[in-house]
Amino acid sequence: MSSDASFDRTLTQSDEDLRRASERSLQPARPPLVVPGYQAERFLGAGAYGQVWVAVDTNTGRRVAIKFYLHRGGLDWTILTREVERLALLFADRYVVQLIEVGWDSDPPYFVMEYLERGSLADRLGAGPLAAEEAVELFRDVAIGLVHAHGKGVLHCDLKPANVLLDQDGRPRLADFGQSRLSDEQSPSLGTLFYMAPEQADLNAAPDARWDVYALGALLYAMLTGSPPYRSAEALAQIQQAGALEEQLAEYRRWIEAAPRPQAHRRLGGVDRFLSDIIHRCLAVDPHKRYANPQAVLDALHARNLRRSRRPLLVLGGVGPLVLLAIVSLFGYNVFETSLGESRDALTLRALESDRFAAQFVAENVAREIEQRWQTLEHIAADDDFRRAVDAASRAGYDSAAAGELQTHLERLDHSLKLADSDSWYVLDGEGIQLARSPPIDNTLGVDYAFRDYYHGQGVDLARGERAEPLRQPHLSIVFTSEATHLRTVSLSVPIFDKGADPEHAEVRGVLCHAVDLGHFAELWADERSGNNQVPVLVDSRKDETGRRGAILEHPHLQSLLDEKSVPDDRFYLHDGTLDRLDRLRERRRKPHSDDPHEAEALNELARIENYRDPIGGEFVGRWLAAAEPVEIMARSNLNSRDTGWIVIVQERYRAAVAPVQELRQRLLLQAILATTAVAMAFVGIWGFVILVLNESPRLRWFDRWRRRTGHASHGHTPSSAGLTGSLLSPAGPPASSGEFKTIDKG
Repeated sequence: MSSDASFDRTLTQSDEDLRRASERSLQPARPPLVVPGYQAERFLGAGAYGQVWVAVDTNTGRRVAIKFYLHRGGLDWTILTREVERLALLFADRYVVQLIEVGWDSDPPYFVMEYLERGSLADRLGAGPLAAEEAVELFRDVAIGLVHAHGKGVLHCDLKPANVLLDQDGRPRLADFGQSRLSDEQSPSLGTLFYMAPEQADLNAAPDARWDVYALGALLYAMLTGSPPYRSAEALAQIQQAGALEEQLAEYRRWIEAAPRPQAHRRLGGVDRFLSDIIHRCLAVDPHKRYANPQAVLDALHARNLRRSRRPLLVLGGVGPLVLLAIVSLFGYNVFETSLGESRDALTLRALESDRFAAQFVAENVAREIEQRWQTLEHIAADDDFRRAVDAASRAGYDSAAAGELQTHLERLDHSLKLADSDSWYVLDGEGIQLARSPPIDNTLGVDYAFRDYYHGQGVDLARGERAEPLRQPHLSIVFTSEATHLRTVSLSVPIFDKGADPEHAEVRGVLCHAVDLGHFAELWADERSGNNQVPVLVDSRKDETGRRGAILEHPHLQSLLDEKSVPDDRFYLHDGTLDRLDRLRERRRKPHSDDPHEAEALNELARIENYRDPIGGEFVGRWLAAAEPVEIMARSNLNSRDTGWIVIVQERYRAAVAPVQELRQRLLLQAILATTAVAMAFVGIWGFVILVLNESPRLRWFDRWRRRTGHASHGHTPSSAGLTGSLLSPAGPPASSGEFKTIDKG
């Protein structure tokens, strides 16, 4: 046998198939009556009134549904009569199941209706709740059907999923008008629990269009959640245990009035605030807070759809200008910052050029002052009386009367020249022994200072006791710590030659020195034109006695720093990066590239420092603009090098240099913020006005009057349907149970 033989056999039925087959076997095989012109096809269902059969119209082949009223003894004929009359009134209405024929005189009586193959909405909900948009579409059609019925004066009074049938396109049709009332009737009508308005559950209530509005809200709630509002096993049990019909109705009213407002639909996807408001207003316990009629519900639904359709346009209209404003602002800000940046660069360049000019001026002034000091020293050293006094003191010794005369001579010079209090004078003999000093300090007289740079001029202090030849040209010493004052000092010195001898071959009989303490060089540039924002600083790029380079000779804060610190630290010296730059500048000044057409530009580039950091710190912390200029002695020929090793730095705070641009930036930014705020306020105002017009807000009565006067009131709008807001019921109730819907009929 082939392997496919297993499929060639009778399939067995499942348990569910067997159950359905058993039910079909119990169904009637023949209708209770043969209706002329119709051929019964199959049994559809049975109820308290009798049976429903599907039949075929023998003339047209159209399928119909035939209701046979079999229980004549217990049948309320007014229900049958009422339903037939209402269906006749609503003949040819697209949203109502159509009545085709009535057999009043038949036994049993019957009437023929159109057959809708897809069953009722209750059958559809048996498979689960509907998606929001599908539920809203069905809700809208049911509302239209109610509007048509109310327009003919018919109130349905028992709207529920079982009474809404679906055609072949899934569109709803209203059915079962057995509990309906005409609008001018005053007799009560009871609907189905949890679809029935609370005020309807009263045997003395007069029919009201708002009953159908409540049922509409309950129907939509059931389509979204699968169960009508307020229904639960507890509610059903309490109502059923209440006793008589009137007591059950009273318990039903109490339950709904006390229960929290339904909220389950709010958590569902696709249920927006406007749809939720429609449901809550339909389900308002107080009928006066409900929509007045189904047309008002349709208007609210239309307003919701209009809002949803306008939402992309509103978003585009709201976001679009904001995006455009952001783009324009971005480009504007970019242009603004670029322009300000160019202005800052221009001001920075101008400040650097000004600093460079000031540095050149101060450097020339310092060089002139050094030259004048050397000339003064040379003039004194060439004086015959002074040389004789030096020779006599050298021969007699530092503690002789001759040395006393030399001391007196120095003191007269100090008084006559009126130098600063920090200045001092001293004379060394040809061997480096100090002979005299003014102001006098005994502990230095007779001490051998031949190792000092100011004696031999080699640019470095030698080891104490090491011998060297005295200098033969004016010299500017390195920074050293004075043994007399214990202060950091610089000394200007010149040789003292034999009288009348040729300087190139004359014997050096001694060295005349003039010392200045660091921090006391202010008199060197008393005439500088550096301005209020510019700070001149004097530094020595050579190594001092400790071997460090870049000692600060003069700075506005140096004296206070010297008073605080006895031992120099990093704040007394330039940063290495700045020193390297200044070395390159000095080297280029000593050996200019005469064949380079950009020589001046290269020197300017080295001399200008755009991001200078002052090592002193304190109030000088931050970014500075600076320019440097070496101090060079130009007028002398008896020097090995014009470069003294000293450098003038003129520094200027960056924020002070660019302050005009920063002030302009702040003013422009303030104006831009004000302009943006004004545009935003105008934008909000315009769109607020547009939204009010589109929403037709009922809260602004003055605005409604203005709309009416200017002809902006929307046509077809009724006061009962204006807006989607209003006082609604309190929050959601307990979850729905799986209990059956129950219709309470009178009697």
